[in-house]
Amino acid sequence: MKVSEPRHWEYDRSVGDIGSWSEVKLEILKRYAVEYSRILSNQKNPSLKHIYIDAFAGGGVHHSRNSGKFIQGSPLNALNIEPPFKGYHFIELEKQKVESLEKLAGQRNNVHIYQGDCNAILINEVFPQVRFEDYKRGLCLLDPYGLHLDWRVIQAAGQSRSIEVFINFPIQDINRNVLRRDPDSVALHQKERMNLFWGDESWREIAYKKRQHLFGYNDEKVPNIEFAEAFRKRLKEVAGFKDVPKPCPMKNSKNAIVYYLFFASHNAVAKNIVKHIFEKFGGN
Repeated sequence: MKVSEPRHWEYDRSVGDIGSWSEVKLEILKRYAVEYSRILSNQKNPSLKHIYIDAFAGGGVHHSRNSGKFIQGSPLNALNIEPPFKGYHFIELEKQKVESLEKLAGQRNNVHIYQGDCNAILINEVFPQVRFEDYKRGLCLLDPYGLHLDWRVIQAAGQSRSIEVFINFPIQDINRNVLRRDPDSVALHQKERMNLFWGDESWREIAYKKRQHLFGYNDEKVPNIEFAEAFRKRLKEVAGFKDVPKPCPMKNSKNAIVYYLFFASHNAVAKNIVKHIFEKFGGN
């Protein structure tokens, strides 16, 4: 059943503006989700079920800063994919956006909507329903606005062998609040946010290099791409994902990178599909 875009007035309080980079991200996600659902739906095992998971779902509809139009968000895009997913899990913190999602879902009994902290909900309620041994497979979007994601969620997905993830690596938030020129000037709560996202304090040694100057040595921040590459390595070596292609940089109108969009899975076919999609949108 195709879900229609809602009337604009219904979402006045839940719709947020998005930039061009977010529209690109939505197109990337939609293109891959279509391929993912098609491939999983064509599997001969009738017990195999594929699930869509959106951890920071929003209200399902966005307002484009570029066109001024209302556009479909990732939950609405997912609900309209054919062949459909067998189940959907949408998580959102704000009550008004949850109510918006409930209107979109209507009477569909395979759509599950949660209000609360996605980190706890994913680990305790959603991921246990997508177990490899139960022939369940999941496509999970981890798209926080900043450093609001717990590494334990990423690691749980990696160790599950059944869940593929897209991850927003918020380099703009990281640069603005954590990776200052003077590491000692960073507030403690910002360091703790980074520790939560990264999983430990090892990012500190990776983010800065000792550089020699006229009067000795000082700490100099590494380039964005080098720091992102360290995170990609961590997704493989620590979280346990087998296939992690290089991320796609999401850039604003000034060509500055807002975040890197990562994909991680245990499937080489999936990796190749995503690499092809990333290349179309400026990825490496």
